[in-house]
Amino acid sequence: MNRAPSVRAPLPPLHLVELGGTGPEDVVFDSSGRVLTGVADGRILRIELPDRDHPDHPARVREVGRTGGRPLGLEVLSDGRLLVCDAELGLLRLDPDGGDQGVEVLADSVAGKPLRFCSNVVAASDGTVYFSVSSRRYGLDDWLSDIVEHQPTGLLVRLAPGGEPEVLLDGLQFANGVALAPDESYVVVAETGAWRLTRLWLTGSDAGRRDTLTADLPGFPDNLSQSPGGGFWVALAGSRMPPLEWLHRAAPRVRRTVAATARRLPAPPPRPGRVVEVGIDGQVVRELRARGRQYRMATSVAQRDGRLVLGSLVEGTIAWCDL
Repeated sequence: MNRAPSVRAPLPPLHLVELGGTGPEDVVFDSSGRVLTGVADGRILRIELPDRDHPDHPARVREVGRTGGRPLGLEVLSDGRLLVCDAELGLLRLDPDGGDQGVEVLADSVAGKPLRFCSNVVAASDGTVYFSVSSRRYGLDDWLSDIVEHQPTGLLVRLAPGGEPEVLLDGLQFANGVALAPDESYVVVAETGAWRLTRLWLTGSDAGRRDTLTADLPGFPDNLSQSPGGGFWVALAGSRMPPLEWLHRAAPRVRRTVAATARRLPAPPPRPGRVVEVGIDGQVVRELRARGRQYRMATSVAQRDGRLVLGSLVEGTIAWCDL
């Protein structure tokens, strides 16, 4: 088990940016420091945050595209185009400055089966793309059933330039956020249903080997991003629950029965936003929490120039603060 974080503190006061839509599940920065996110109605939004001299000025929100589905994970490419994991349509690419050029489908199936829950994506410097498929049994609306049933059907997939999608890792427990090491020697994928970060080595003598970067996280890891120290920011979408951990040890038929019930019940009340920073050695070095109910169910976190931005599956805002 990982040692306790060296810093455990509340997040600095958060500034909220209204989006006119719900569920900015992932947040990323572009090369100009603007924030990109996607919301439940399919829109891709670009947000210009206030500068530090005028933090109370309103942010500027602009629609830069629509997927026609439900966008989740995003990745800004070196040429300014945007990769989008759409939970309904697969892996997409669009140009946020391209007007009506439309959306290009890069992958809508893998291993002969439709992509039903494309989740998060990262691109390497050579153009290779790594993306996660959370579940082959359930879609986004039934994410809780997948967590409850605890059947490992998540995937990590590679798409090389000009190639076809190739499964790198199978049998993941709700595969979610994806990030590359700063030197691209390995790729990390969050296994939300197992409270861990799994690492796949890409180069060197360990290439092809899978191991655990971080185990026993204090909550459900969602999206990932690189932190300035060479490690990773991890959004924790919820806290660990002893009854769920007990259920995961029950017989498969018991889990299936409870999962079927979970589809008909509302999801648990969202908890205050919570993020951890994991060092290059996999240890949790700090844990930050939103105060009260100011921002709930943080599903993504990104840092640039000392500013931290959060996204959420349930809120109608993004949140930001200066660290």
